[in-house]
Amino acid sequence: MNEMNVNLKALLDKEDWLITSLSNASALLNEYLDNINWVGFYLMQNGELVLGPFQGKSACVRIKVGRGVCGTAVSEDKTQLVPDVHQFPGHIACDSASNSEIVVPIHFGGEVVAVLDIDSPLFNRFTEEDKVNLEESAKIIEEIWK
Repeated sequence: MNEMNVNLKALLDKEDWLITSLSNASALLNEYLDNINWVGFYLMQNGELVLGPFQGKSACVRIKVGRGVCGTAVSEDKTQLVPDVHQFPGHIACDSASNSEIVVPIHFGGEVVAVLDIDSPLFNRFTEEDKVNLEESAKIIEEIWK
């Protein structure tokens, strides 16, 4: 487990309210990840993604499943690592400064209940190593989901 995830686990073990935990998780990820301009969560509510705790500029409030990178992560139930969002079919541009993105599904009870979404102004910002580490972050968050 990398240092970021060790600290994430320690931080989340101390709090049992989900919104507080997700708020602190987004702040911690923002501190650890370089060259990003947005990090946060979208939560499933009534069959669509709704903006949750985040760090960055104001964002799209609702995203339909299957739409954009976040909605695709839910519909395919798999991490989306996008080196150039402008080449992603149906990309939703909440911040025109974003050029690459990674979105990781978060599960509870066998269902996708949220996604961790991270944007960068750099093209090709996210690597396979980032994918592995952020999927580990998602598993840590899944452990505290209530």
